Amino acid sequence: MTDYKIGIVNSSSFGKVFPQHLERLEKIGEVVHITVDSEIGGKELAEALAGINIVIASVTPFFTEEFFQYKDELLLIARHGIGFNNVDLAAAKAHDTVVTIIPALVERDAVAENNVTNLLALMRKTVQAHNRVIADRWEDRASFVGNTLYNKTVGVIGVGNTGSGVVETIRNGFRCEVLAYDPYKSAMHIESYGAKKVEFDELLARADVICLCASLNEGNYHMIDAAAIAKMKDRVYLSNSARGALIDEDAAVAGLKSGKLAGLATDVLEEEPGRKDHPYLQFDNVVMTPHTSAYTMECLEEMGEKCVRDVEAIIEGRLPERAVQPESKFITVSI
Repeated sequence: MTDYKIGIVNSSSFGKVFPQHLERLEKIGEVVHITVDSEIGGKELAEALAGINIVIASVTPFFTEEFFQYKDELLLIARHGIGFNNVDLAAAKAHDTVVTIIPALVERDAVAENNVTNLLALMRKTVQAHNRVIADRWEDRASFVGNTLYNKTVGVIGVGNTGSGVVETIRNGFRCEVLAYDPYKSAMHIESYGAKKVEFDELLARADVICLCASLNEGNYHMIDAAAIAKMKDRVYLSNSARGALIDEDAAVAGLKSGKLAGLATDVLEEEPGRKDHPYLQFDNVVMTPHTSAYTMECLEEMGEKCVRDVEAIIEGRLPERAVQPESKFITVSI
């Protein structure tokens, strides 16, 4: 295969902040930007990507088994991110499509930092106070007495790449007692970052603040539901920089309405993009950002570099770094 057509699919940032990434791809083949509905069907997606044999993909759309049935000879799906839950890996393997992701360490500091940044903005009522200044109401400042993060008991759910960074930040920077729930990590692993491994119910019962940092899987879908919220202390703060579907949004709305939740900071939603009529936005004690946790100059530069390197490798018949589906007839160069 000598003719390459590269599709940048649903990415709001690739090549825009660092145009040199696009310039390198344009030396390989035609590059097109394509935006589709996040819930587009597999057959329709295959039709939208007709002629494209390399994809650089965002968190959506979903590359399902149906998609691969209608889309053969796709050499590569390079995720512009660390997750791959929107790609059917078995179907990709059956159709010789290599799937790659960004190494987790590339995003670690940026995402952990944003979890804490949004949490602090929520707890200190930063956004509300800023908006009141814009409205020429400086004198209302007594309305924005917040809570400190220092010396709180903080529960961190998921102590992998991002979660471990959050643990270090709040333990070392804010003198917090950190409780951690992660069924896939040992107590020694968790303690090495400064947290104590506990069961889920203990974390819910003891934490003043809960930070969600877990990857999404079948076992933790809507893990923060009405029953979980009922087990929490009154007036708990939640901060989610992981996946929106970890939280049952209806349950969170009910918790915000009742006052059980002191507030919610989230960079993610179950269905993205979010709009101004999202139920979370009826509350002043919500900080919502548009999935920008990885949006630092440093992080985006390396993410883009990694995707370009993946494309360069695949056209040379080499297996790219961090391939989560590494088997393909197009890999011809042995290492």
